[in-house]
Amino acid sequence: MMKPALTLYLAAPRGFCAGVDRAVKIVEMSLEKWGAPVYVRHEIVHNKYVVDTLAAKGAVFVEELDECPIDRPVIFSAHGVPKSVPAEAERRNMIYVDATCPLVSKVHLEAERHAEEGLQIVMIGHAGHPEVIGTMGQLPEGEVLLVETAADVAALEVRNPDKLAWITQTTLSVDDTAEVVAALKARFPSLVGPGKDDICYATTNRQAAVKAVAPQVEALLVIGAPNSSNSKRLVEVGRTAGCAVSHLIERASDIPWDALSGLDKVGLTAGASAPDALIEEVLNAFKDHFDLTVETVETAKERIEFKTPRIFRHEA
Repeated sequence: MMKPALTLYLAAPRGFCAGVDRAVKIVEMSLEKWGAPVYVRHEIVHNKYVVDTLAAKGAVFVEELDECPIDRPVIFSAHGVPKSVPAEAERRNMIYVDATCPLVSKVHLEAERHAEEGLQIVMIGHAGHPEVIGTMGQLPEGEVLLVETAADVAALEVRNPDKLAWITQTTLSVDDTAEVVAALKARFPSLVGPGKDDICYATTNRQAAVKAVAPQVEALLVIGAPNSSNSKRLVEVGRTAGCAVSHLIERASDIPWDALSGLDKVGLTAGASAPDALIEEVLNAFKDHFDLTVETVETAKERIEFKTPRIFRHEA
């Protein structure tokens, strides 16, 4: 039987970003340096396949530091941790490696700088997300206020409306954030912002690629985990950019073939924590089902690489 023809529009950039790549390498290098097991506080990145692959090599994932034995190394996830976590690791004389994405660390430093200047901080982000918990935990309680939407701005109770700064979670939608920032500036005209937008280059680039693909396709698939903020934003961006049928899938087994039946043009991208292996798996599944033509829609080239921590570069 002849396979139906389908053109797959592959968004670029897609998949792993430099921060995720660095975090995964840190776990692998820790296993090489200290042997198994090494402990990781929280999922190193939000992707089950990545976590399962590292667990098979000897990484043990826990939610809190007190679940780790003091005689084994512990790694902090790419999302960042509150200041209390490394402080507690030091108190217990533990070896720890911080895999926080350097772009998240940049936001942490920004928050501290604003606080030193006597400013209270408004963070735009999703309540309960590990990155938000980590960033808010850089300063004493009450110094960082959280808003998720433009509607939240109206209810905000601040210490001094003339002494405020804003920061954001790095994985948000560029467009949604712009709306919240506009509401903040309208209410607090003397609000101080970051020199450059905090939303990371990889999040911005992946969203721009989806905006280029979405109007050309009848359905869009985003490879990513259900707890991955940047992946969920890509689905939303796809819908807003003109592709109403946008689905989040974890891997090839989740592809909604029925929803794709009879379509000619489908878009594909992957969140910043989705590895190449899963993208290949999905592409191969499409080749099995269709007479496939793949077209790449590239909106940017990424050449950024982050150094691994010094502990791996100089033997102690």
